Amino acid sequence: MRWSRYFIPTLKEDPSEAEVISHKLLLRAGMIRKLTSGIYTYLPTGWKSLQKISTIVRQEMNRFNGIEMLMPAVQPGDLWIESQRWEAYGRELLRFQDRHNRDYCIGPTHEEVITDLIRREIKSYRHLPVNLYQIQTKFRDEIRPRFGLMRGREFIMKDAYSFDVDDAGASRSYEEMRKAYISIFEKLGLKFRAVEADSGAIGGSFSHEFMVLADTGEDTIATCNDCDFAANLEKAEVKCHGDDCAECALPAEKIATPGLHTVDEVADFLKVPAGKVIKTMLYKADGRSIAALVRGDRELNEIKLKNILNAQNLEMARQADIESWTGARVGFAGPVGLNVDRIVADLELQFDTDWVTGANETDAHLKHVDLRRDAQIGGYFDLRIITEKDPCPRCEGNIYLTKGIEVGHIFKLGTKYSQAMKATYLDEGGKEKLIVMGCYGIGVSRILAACIEQNHDQNGIIFTPAIAPFEAVVIALNYKDEQVGKEADNVYEKLKTMGVDVLLDDRDERPGFKFKDVDLIGSPIQIVIGGKGIKNGIFEVKIRHSGQRFEIPMDNFDDEFASIRKDVHAHFGL
Repeated sequence: MRWSRYFIPTLKEDPSEAEVISHKLLLRAGMIRKLTSGIYTYLPTGWKSLQKISTIVRQEMNRFNGIEMLMPAVQPGDLWIESQRWEAYGRELLRFQDRHNRDYCIGPTHEEVITDLIRREIKSYRHLPVNLYQIQTKFRDEIRPRFGLMRGREFIMKDAYSFDVDDAGASRSYEEMRKAYISIFEKLGLKFRAVEADSGAIGGSFSHEFMVLADTGEDTIATCNDCDFAANLEKAEVKCHGDDCAECALPAEKIATPGLHTVDEVADFLKVPAGKVIKTMLYKADGRSIAALVRGDRELNEIKLKNILNAQNLEMARQADIESWTGARVGFAGPVGLNVDRIVADLELQFDTDWVTGANETDAHLKHVDLRRDAQIGGYFDLRIITEKDPCPRCEGNIYLTKGIEVGHIFKLGTKYSQAMKATYLDEGGKEKLIVMGCYGIGVSRILAACIEQNHDQNGIIFTPAIAPFEAVVIALNYKDEQVGKEADNVYEKLKTMGVDVLLDDRDERPGFKFKDVDLIGSPIQIVIGGKGIKNGIFEVKIRHSGQRFEIPMDNFDDEFASIRKDVHAHFGL
């Protein structure tokens, strides 16, 4: 393809709407344009990269026994009501009615549709296992779409669904997909980790997220260098060790703390460490009033709390509720005499005593609190977010926290949907049994953004060869010069015969302008052809990721370029 005939509307300046580097560079490189909030048009180079990502996803899914299909984007509300997700999914589900006032939604995912298909078509164990997938546009009505393709409302996703006769078969399908995902991200040339994760609104008993490692990632990953443990911060288990402690010798005592609301303020006033103050967090869980207790120097993990309570909806209590439950202004809640349906506490609180808590009275706290003696605790659980000071939950080694971007998620669903929607098969004995399911998603469009977050510099994108819209760009410094144009055309044709996806920059622009544009769009290899080089019998080759420049002889271009290309691929593990 020749640049002069292509459509790459690059921008010199960072767009004011862009917040993260991938959003800025996708816009500046002319790969996407915003249509409306969270919805983007993919321009030719952006679409080309997405097609390359999709091709690798498709190849590996097929290699690991996936079968491609395509399902409708519009889904009947009846299916979602049947699966009990019509209300539970929340406001991200874009609902609407047709002219007959029937409920529909735009699919954010396709568990209901695929389960409905399978229950109609699969009748016998002889037809199982099967794994069906699609690559399709999805829509989730994000409350705050942001960061371009990282958190949009409309996006491209690969979603797959496995169906097995039992849990053992489902585990085999899950492992097959785990291997397929590892292979996909390796072939894309990305640095990533597979981490244990919470199943969220999809449901199920077990899941892994696939995280592209990037300092700008939204998610935090807890990893151990001494074993293979890796988990999303929402999922990472915290191991607590200790002996039961003796009851606090002193009775609870109320202390005036006028205007002191925060842990640090109270700890400083009472001359105690923040870790001796208990934070009492108040919530509504499916309409029930809940208090969750953690040490003052810890952070509550709301995902863990929601799972422990087995709650569909969990939200922070409103000011009016807090004042009603505690009899005090916000900031003075405590577990002693608290008027809520249930109090749960973090595990480590059972190994110590003599706490400071809110007194459920404005401008007052209690000291010398013993939870077993003074409060009605409805269970001790792992409720907090892991830190680097905590031991690895698998091997007791050191925990490290890194940033990542979720680009894939695999789930063991069990019979969550087959039970709700009555998807059954007949076993060898003619007995009706529930089909066991798994589901497996990859954010195709998010991979494009994640690659840029992981690979960029001050000059623009640094694409891996597998994702780059063009693996190489031939830059003709003065294409109108007969000799330069001729040699540029020759190199361009040679690269095409070598199987290289190549762009010829034949524009009538200044060399500096061309260099900036080519750096911006991120092609891994640049070949510079100019009159001076031709006189000396050389072409200049620049490697985008390292900035290295090589002068290679024109009469040995094929071999020299093949060697350089091999090194570039090796850098990205390809």
